[in-house]
Amino acid sequence: MSLQSRIESLRSRHADLETRIAEEGSRPRPDDMRLSRLKVEKLRLKEEMERLRAN
Repeated sequence: MSLQSRIESLRSRHADLETRIAEEGSRPRPDDMRLSRLKVEKLRLKEEMERLRAN
């Protein structure tokens, strides 16, 4: 997998997580633990994308 395709894959997963976070947050009683896990994963993906772009 090329570097650019890896970054695109991460970007897609990041966008998916953003959608899932918004959906969970808009529920009448959001699951705080789930929101926290999703946000941590989203941050991890962002950091990996930034690391790959810096190389």
